[in-house]
Amino acid sequence: MLVERGLRVLNVEAVGDAYAIASNYLRRSGAIADTFVTNERLLQIIVEMFQRGEMNKLKLANKAIVQFEAATLITS
Repeated sequence: MLVERGLRVLNVEAVGDAYAIASNYLRRSGAIADTFVTNERLLQIIVEMFQRGEMNKLKLANKAIVQFEAATLITS
């Protein structure tokens, strides 16, 4: 039980770190507003990739940035 809780903490940390990296980049590039409000679409992309098995926070962030920017170009 303690190991399972420990893994969940690490999992949340990886998703949180990936979101912080991706949102910082996207804010600086102007793709998302410079606010403290969580971008739900970006978070959803990261969580879905994490659930599919990607655990590396840098890969999560980079792939999320690419997906987010591609979706933004399509809808623009």
